[in-house]
Amino acid sequence: MSSTIGRLGEFQLIARMTSGLAPSGDVLLGPGDDAAVVRAPDQRVVASMDLLVEGRHFRRDWSSAHDVGRKAAAQNFADIAAMGARPTVLLVGFAAPADLPASWADGFTAGLRAECAAAGGTVAGGDVVGADTVTIAVTALGDLEGRRPVRRDGARVGDLVAVTGHLGLSAAGQALLAAGIDGPPACTDEHRHPAPPYARGPQAADHGATAMLDVSDGLVQDLGHIAAASAVAIALTTESLRPEAALDDAVALLRGSGERRGAADFMLAGGEDHALAATFPPDAGLPPHWHPIGVVERGSGVLVDGEPAAVRGWDHFGQGPETTT
Repeated sequence: MSSTIGRLGEFQLIARMTSGLAPSGDVLLGPGDDAAVVRAPDQRVVASMDLLVEGRHFRRDWSSAHDVGRKAAAQNFADIAAMGARPTVLLVGFAAPADLPASWADGFTAGLRAECAAAGGTVAGGDVVGADTVTIAVTALGDLEGRRPVRRDGARVGDLVAVTGHLGLSAAGQALLAAGIDGPPACTDEHRHPAPPYARGPQAADHGATAMLDVSDGLVQDLGHIAAASAVAIALTTESLRPEAALDDAVALLRGSGERRGAADFMLAGGEDHALAATFPPDAGLPPHWHPIGVVERGSGVLVDGEPAAVRGWDHFGQGPETTT
């Protein structure tokens, strides 16, 4: 019989999950004491937290434990990058049924380590507890390195609106998985373990970004937060969206299953992209790997091709990308 986390017990599970963590100059005291001690060279710490609930944010029949570990780290470190900060530390709460195979916890931890390596951070501590379903709570910390935080309320009329990262692939990947269609790996992989452009957050801050956020709930919905906080309107054009070839391929395959959404729909309202969207002064130009999709105007809300946006994004209390129904 394979080992389970219940057979291991709390302290053996903690020891197993924290073994092999990469050392980091950001951590003065890591797992093993009542609390971790981390550096704060900037004298400010950027902090964010998020939850992943099985059946709501991931499904074990779609995503491996390694995928879930990477996703847990990625969606939290993306928020840090969106503030213009460098990701540094994760604190991870892990709740799961006692009969969960210990190998699943091993894979999850390996995924955390892999994504931390990609982002430049590490796990400094956390907690484990029994629960009816796998639930993961992650707190992420970051270092501004002397920069001002890039907030949502700084967009000004005339600013350029730009994005970097992958838009629409994750939602298309979810649709492919739900339909049982073997589609482009670029889409299904992006859904299982997103790849946020971490370094481009600080890059945008250094380039004078006036507002920025992580695109997690759909581009239109998230840009609506910038529009509301900044008391402006954001005008987008669909012709500027530039869908990736994998997204076009996925849309073509999904049409056979009755899917009506096109590439622009997935990009505007897909959710779980973990790309970055920002506004920049019109005379500043754009950093490398960012491309313009619209402008900031007087008014309110988000416009698409001159009309109020009719699409909606992720609703945390409604239908989710990986629900089991």
